[in-house]
Amino acid sequence: MRILLFLLSLGCISEGLAQELFSEQFTPLTRLTKPNAKEKSGSIDSTFIFASDTLQLPVFDDFSTNKFQFFQGAYNGPGVTSQTYYRLLDVSNNQPIPNNLNYTNQITFRRTYDAVTDTYTDVNFPSVPLIQNNLTVFPPIATPISVYPPYFIYDTVGIPDVSDTVWIANPSFFQDSAMVFFQTISDTSKIWIDRMALRNDRYGVNPRSLGVATFDGLDEDGYPYQFGSAVTNYGDRLTSKPIDLTNYSASDSLYFSFLYQPEGLGDIPEAGDSLVLEFYASGQDQWFHVWGVAGSGIHPFRAVHLPLTQANFLTDGFRFRFRNYGGLSGSLDHFHIDYVHLRALSSYNDTLFKDFALCYPVSSLLENYTSVPWDHYKNTASNVMENGLEIKVYNGSNAAENYQNGQIEILQGGVQQGTFSLPGFLLAEGNINYNPSTYYTSYHDLSMGYEFNRLLPGDYQTFDIKTTVSAQFPNLISNDSCSFTQGFYNYYSYDDGSAEAAFGPTGAQSMLAVHFNAYEADSLLGVYLHFVPSVVDVSNKLFYLTVWEDNNGIPGNLLYQDDVFSPRQPTYNQGLNNFNPYYFAGGIKVPVSTSFFVGWKQVDALRYNLGLDRNIDHSDEIFYSVDFGGTWQNPPFAGSPMLRPIFSTALDAVLNLTSSTEEKKYRVFPNPSNIQAVIESPYPDEEGYLIFGLTGQKNFEIEGNILHVEGLAPGYYLIKSKIHQQLPIKFLRVE
Repeated sequence: MRILLFLLSLGCISEGLAQELFSEQFTPLTRLTKPNAKEKSGSIDSTFIFASDTLQLPVFDDFSTNKFQFFQGAYNGPGVTSQTYYRLLDVSNNQPIPNNLNYTNQITFRRTYDAVTDTYTDVNFPSVPLIQNNLTVFPPIATPISVYPPYFIYDTVGIPDVSDTVWIANPSFFQDSAMVFFQTISDTSKIWIDRMALRNDRYGVNPRSLGVATFDGLDEDGYPYQFGSAVTNYGDRLTSKPIDLTNYSASDSLYFSFLYQPEGLGDIPEAGDSLVLEFYASGQDQWFHVWGVAGSGIHPFRAVHLPLTQANFLTDGFRFRFRNYGGLSGSLDHFHIDYVHLRALSSYNDTLFKDFALCYPVSSLLENYTSVPWDHYKNTASNVMENGLEIKVYNGSNAAENYQNGQIEILQGGVQQGTFSLPGFLLAEGNINYNPSTYYTSYHDLSMGYEFNRLLPGDYQTFDIKTTVSAQFPNLISNDSCSFTQGFYNYYSYDDGSAEAAFGPTGAQSMLAVHFNAYEADSLLGVYLHFVPSVVDVSNKLFYLTVWEDNNGIPGNLLYQDDVFSPRQPTYNQGLNNFNPYYFAGGIKVPVSTSFFVGWKQVDALRYNLGLDRNIDHSDEIFYSVDFGGTWQNPPFAGSPMLRPIFSTALDAVLNLTSSTEEKKYRVFPNPSNIQAVIESPYPDEEGYLIFGLTGQKNFEIEGNILHVEGLAPGYYLIKSKIHQQLPIKFLRVE
């Protein structure tokens, strides 16, 4: 059985003592991606309708690989057909009316005036029966309507040739059309028809294999279903393709099983939240609730094992889906599922999927960092390879299994550069075998073997890393290995690139600082920051980028701080886990020693929500102050900040960056002003400026460098270059 799927169009400053740092330990994050716009707002024009293929048993997903069907149509792709639907049809022949005809639903008439008797008579025009198609839904819904000519006629008897026609402005009924494209999908390796749930390797706590599917309050584009609201309702869903069960009966022992966990490394779902499972009976065109669980605090992944015996499900076109009920304003009220399995010839006690797997991916082979600048790595004489690489595996068999050696393979351009052996005896924590239904965590010293080749030229390097572990019994191969790219870019990073939460100080004038031990002294250009929109939009709040010296393990003297006229604002990127660069004012370079701190001083009391990676713990490198730097403390939770200091590299010439002794600055004068202000730029290629209010909303643009302020309300305004938008903004005070 094929199922039709609908896809959207391709078209498209107050002072005050800061209070406490964290009102909670951290806040849940929001992945922000704007949905694609349709070519015609509210119309199905240019949309694709996909017909899905049908699956056969068994159906299985452990989420270690991507089994989400990706629907992307190409207008001229093979097998693509199209059909044009018209808004107005002639009721007599069901054909579209001509484009030049318009109608109204207002009764219109001919009025005849007799000048001799000073009287008039009205005769209504006959109604025109039509069929109206609703082109905002597919398939279009047809409705019979009665309409009238969009004009009135006025005749005068007794006066020759006097006849006036009065047209109705903008009549409501006119011809319109929408072209819809059709394509059939055939890929049995994919089993899910929607992408609202997030497949990831990071949210589950002690998952039994790589990968889980996570449910929250974000849609398939990573945008809150109802951002900024307190609404609780159904959010994500994960729906299977149709499955043909016509050849099965209750005697075939069909069972549906899966694992689930609330919260994980995300947000705790409350008791009123839930995760539900539904089965679809194609003959009745109806979904049936078959299982559900209320929200709670975290617990180990639990198995659910359900028989499938009802005759109304044993059809061609059976489907199943998971849905979560919770907050719709962000990445909230998390549930995670794993090992979804529908199969025949099972039994009530067959709840164990026999598998051996890695539980978490490897993120870095370097000690402490996930990335460092390549020139720093090349210049250090120290061995900085990880001396305690964590490997976690799970034996899902119901019997002890012999261990085997694992391996880490380093490649570049497909050519092997080196390997590390992961001794099986160490992987099994010194046991003779992997015991049944048991987790094993081992730590491996890489500092005595391969090191990345320091002789490789260039300013950046990347290496492909593959980690493999296995057991002797047959099992899924896909979750026995993981791969990642070890990148040497222009920054230091503690995080693995995935934010499971968000954090930040609370309190006006509070400060956040992150400590780094660089491999060598160098110059900073700025910092990459990953702010996550979480419940409250703080993108209009202000902060001052700051760099400190190391004073015996805490932030000391200022090396750099934005001036009061050039504050920053948190910026939310489209997409998941993206970083924004914040370069120092005027493109200057700030020299730092091997030990330094970088962060910000914020203006407002709200939490600014920096991304927090909860899988790697460098919380001892995070510091905050609520008393203007008088005392510094570490946060009360584990994690790594998604803050990456940017170092000077060959990129400097491209960015036209200079050292602090050659600082280039914008000037705005006179400041304050009540008539006009002149903007002086250090760059010759300016094309104008953007003017913002303090709310962060753009007021207007100007060409040239003269800003006329007459008529502007008194207050502060922010000025930003159209061309050099990565550079700091300037303040102008209007009096």
